[in-house]
Amino acid sequence: MSALCGYRRPAPGTQPSHLHPAYRSSVLRAPKQPLIYLPQTLSEITGPSITRERIDPKACDLTHQHAGEPLGERIVVSGRVIDEDNRPVSNSLVEIWQANSAGRYLHRWDQHDAPLDPNFSGVGHTRTDDQGRYRFLTIRPGAYPWKNDYNSWRPAHIHFSLFGPAFATRLVTQMYFPGDPLLAFDPIFNCTADEDARQRLISAFDWETTTPGQALGFRFDIVLSGREATPMETPQSHR
Repeated sequence: MSALCGYRRPAPGTQPSHLHPAYRSSVLRAPKQPLIYLPQTLSEITGPSITRERIDPKACDLTHQHAGEPLGERIVVSGRVIDEDNRPVSNSLVEIWQANSAGRYLHRWDQHDAPLDPNFSGVGHTRTDDQGRYRFLTIRPGAYPWKNDYNSWRPAHIHFSLFGPAFATRLVTQMYFPGDPLLAFDPIFNCTADEDARQRLISAFDWETTTPGQALGFRFDIVLSGREATPMETPQSHR
């Protein structure tokens, strides 16, 4: 059984705000009363484990899940999941979901004017190894419009979900791409007040994982706690 460890709350401004008026949906979703913090118990650190036998080893390659090749620029997204002391977090289930290269999700609610790709579902998963490393081969997602205001566009991004030792320990965040001009206008990206924390949501081009003749590499390390923690979405956030 795992030891019961205390939870250190993040520094103010380093995590997304529940209420960010520029992000219109947050006005309806944000709590209207002060939050009630519950004490941590064993249920937060123990639970059904996700064994290697439950992981599809091919699910980390989103470019070979169908009969044909998906359209778009192939990319390798990799990195490490670590704690505040740079110690690896091993055996964590890492899931991703994303739009296709035209900026459309394979979801019934996404009906905007962009084509679906029959060879791209946009979902994958893997587990971190003993060094906290993960790796996905996928397609660079496209930007897409959304109804935050009359001309809103979400920058290209990939959603990440990480599970700890129990389902109650799930964390969700988004990875963005360097040099994207839409970042300055995106209220979801900018709802994290701390500039340094926001920059930790942007991946770095990685020559080491760039595959010759096939795919550009991007590195996205995820820090789970401490001063350098990666901003994580609140339960009220959406795509």
